[in-house]
Amino acid sequence: MTDIPTELPADNVRQFTVSEDDDGIRLDRWFKRNLPLIGFATVSRWARTGQIRVDGKRTKPEDRLEQGQVLRVPPGGEDAPTAKKAVPRTRTLSPEQIAEAKAMVIHETRSAIVLNKPPGLATQGGSKTTKHVDGLLDAFVETEKTPRPRLVHRLDKDTSGVLLIARTPGAAASFSKRFASRSARKVYWALVVGNPALSEGVIDAALAKQPGTGGEKMHIDEENGAAAKTRYRVVDHAGERAAWVELEPLTGRTHQLRVHMAAIGHPIVGDGKYGGPDSFLTGAVSRKMHLHARRLIISEPKTVEGTGGKLDVTAELPPHFAMSMEVLGFDQGLSDASPMGDEAPERTGEEKKQAARRHFKQARKEARSPRRSRGDADKPKAKSGAKGKPAKPAGKPAAKPAAKAGAGRARPAPKGPGRKPAH
Repeated sequence: MTDIPTELPADNVRQFTVSEDDDGIRLDRWFKRNLPLIGFATVSRWARTGQIRVDGKRTKPEDRLEQGQVLRVPPGGEDAPTAKKAVPRTRTLSPEQIAEAKAMVIHETRSAIVLNKPPGLATQGGSKTTKHVDGLLDAFVETEKTPRPRLVHRLDKDTSGVLLIARTPGAAASFSKRFASRSARKVYWALVVGNPALSEGVIDAALAKQPGTGGEKMHIDEENGAAAKTRYRVVDHAGERAAWVELEPLTGRTHQLRVHMAAIGHPIVGDGKYGGPDSFLTGAVSRKMHLHARRLIISEPKTVEGTGGKLDVTAELPPHFAMSMEVLGFDQGLSDASPMGDEAPERTGEEKKQAARRHFKQARKEARSPRRSRGDADKPKAKSGAKGKPAKPAGKPAAKPAAKAGAGRARPAPKGPGRKPAH
């Protein structure tokens, strides 16, 4: 938060020192974050008339602030017609809710709180979702000066594992940039039906919201979908019954890992939404979804002392997943969930501009495209993999050629320790 002096000038003009957390923020965003009762119209008028000063100089709402600068703010503004009503910063949680939130914590740093989200708990609320991680974050607000932690990314309700929470707005902005630039590395563990023909590869298949589902379900749409890529690697397999795979999303589309694995004929165990009845195994294997965010590697925000460190966190499996691993004879020690490729370099300013232009071009294209009927959506049009062969529809038995087509850059599985004979 911004430092506030104990003594103010006699004319009630306020002075604030820009904090480390607000370094690089726009002036108008600074007001929204630190003085939310002062509306944008008031800020613009003050800046236009020279009443707001930064280090004694005139400024504009779009100008960015630097740590250590002194911001002069005139008195008043909170009672303007555009002023927003005060909103409580936190809500009161029960002792049980506070204990539940803190029990999920697996790592803490100056800028982050890392949780191991259990399956069945939503990340954010919705029309029919009242219990979620976002609603439990007030448990980490210890004093009035403590900023409320913020979500940085999401996990599906039935997906468990590493969930990063930023302690401050500045840390949230920094982490969000890491995810957007794809320099954050996420590795998931999953159990899938069948055994992919190739031990590793890249699934390249564009995704879009499936018409008629209200946006609740995705499908492969090479014509109008957004680009989506997933690396996968088979760690072990129980004959042709099931396989334990590592998944690394190279893009961040909704339900990406679930749709991609179902598209190559190997749906995630327990994912009835995309795998249908064939996604459930008989015997002692749980019917819950077996998708777990195992490991996250991301750079922390820079500090005044120097560059930020590297955050590398691993989350333990939930009980149902660990039990299924044991039932199928998989040894967790066979994998350390290492990323499957080199770390993505930081993008330059020009690369970011090009990416933005591609994004807006795609958005305009989607806006012009007429909505396709449900019947058209059900037709098998999907291509997955660099070779451009059709992917197997979700829910059908795995076939070796289809798995190969779904992983264009895959290579044969190596023989050696950790590979079990078919049985």
